Amino acid sequence: MATSITFLGGAGTVTGSKYLIQHDGKKILIDCGLFQGLKTLRVRNWSPLPINVSEIDAVVLTHAHVDHSGYIPRLIKDGFRGRIYATAATHDLCKILLPDTGYLMEEEAAYLNKRNRTKHKPALPLFSQAEAELSLQYFEPMPFNDRINLPGGISFEFTYAGHIFGAAQVIMKCDGKQIAFTGDIGRMQDPLLYPPAKLTGADFLVMESTYGNRLHENDSVADTLEKIICDTHARGGVIVIPAFAVGRAQALMYYLAELKKAGRIPDFPMYLNSPMAENASGLLTKYRELHRLDVADCDATCNVVRYVRSPDESRWLNEQKGPMLIISASGMLTGGRVLHHVKAFGGDQRNAILLTGFQAAGTRGEALQRGVSELKIHGEYVPIRAEVHTLENISAHADYAEILQWLEECNIGPRRVFVTHGEAVASDEMRRRLIDKFGWHAMVPDHGQTVDLA
Repeated sequence: MATSITFLGGAGTVTGSKYLIQHDGKKILIDCGLFQGLKTLRVRNWSPLPINVSEIDAVVLTHAHVDHSGYIPRLIKDGFRGRIYATAATHDLCKILLPDTGYLMEEEAAYLNKRNRTKHKPALPLFSQAEAELSLQYFEPMPFNDRINLPGGISFEFTYAGHIFGAAQVIMKCDGKQIAFTGDIGRMQDPLLYPPAKLTGADFLVMESTYGNRLHENDSVADTLEKIICDTHARGGVIVIPAFAVGRAQALMYYLAELKKAGRIPDFPMYLNSPMAENASGLLTKYRELHRLDVADCDATCNVVRYVRSPDESRWLNEQKGPMLIISASGMLTGGRVLHHVKAFGGDQRNAILLTGFQAAGTRGEALQRGVSELKIHGEYVPIRAEVHTLENISAHADYAEILQWLEECNIGPRRVFVTHGEAVASDEMRRRLIDKFGWHAMVPDHGQTVDLA
């Protein structure tokens, strides 16, 4: 029986992950993510998929980040009626992430319409909060390491991937072939999460390459964070930390709790201004088997910040003076409340903006890393005089050395490897390293390309 894979996203870019497996007339979509970053990528979210979505039999999610799950409400809006399989933690996180994403889309459209700063009359959200909430009824949570049977003789199981709570590798079997999807590969030595489980075999491997051309710094995250906080505090400044609401925010809170407990940072106001991140933090205790923290660590991590819940509180925060620290989403400054904080505090040289990990091309976070003097937010150019730092070593993605070490320990020999979920240069560098080290047949697929898995 013929089996093929079509790369509908995540090919040549680090966002929009969507991989369509077709086998014996059945169609299974692995991940269903939003494109982010460059406008040429973001407009893809508005283009219909080149297939009849009502013919997709199931969606299987590796994890909850919106570049892997955020297109689900639109898929359902366009006619998908199958089941969405995810781990229990991914399901719980999607209950938080998807409605919040819809809310932010509606909020941004309303903001642009109110200020007449849109080329579209009127600006519309890709999907609404209500549509996102409706999509949750299609989810079917599944445990790790259980084989799940799908139509057409296809089966799969979830194995632990690290990265964030609930993140999984997907090991699919069809017609005697094993197709492994790494999803996003976690760090080998992470203070919160365990290392990814070893692959036991793969005829075909679809693997990420976010850091395919980079190594993480060896600097201590705690030491770097301590210095930035203490230096900015001494200036009476405000530290604004854009952070992914799921994963990164909780890691930052853990480090802040450890630094505070050790007396290494001043006792000063610290805020988490992301209802999504607050709700995600509450899952630490529920899913203790998925991470290293004990009950006391969970309590300390969740209580180290003051939670900002309402839009009025968020606006109030922008009127306060330093020293203080604000963690807010989104992590690449693509939207959310953090944009208002950058507008409020980015123009003061006493303040600091601390980026926490990978910034995709075309995002405001990537522009800040390049050292721009102004940033376009809500149709206006905002001056940036605050110090800009990047906390690279807190990334939830394995770098290329960690990936190669992990693959070596897996001791597999795939027939073909598809290198995805990376900027073009990173993916190609990862491809080259796989060929040089293992002699594998590795390729970087094009967007929309279909490959027969013969």
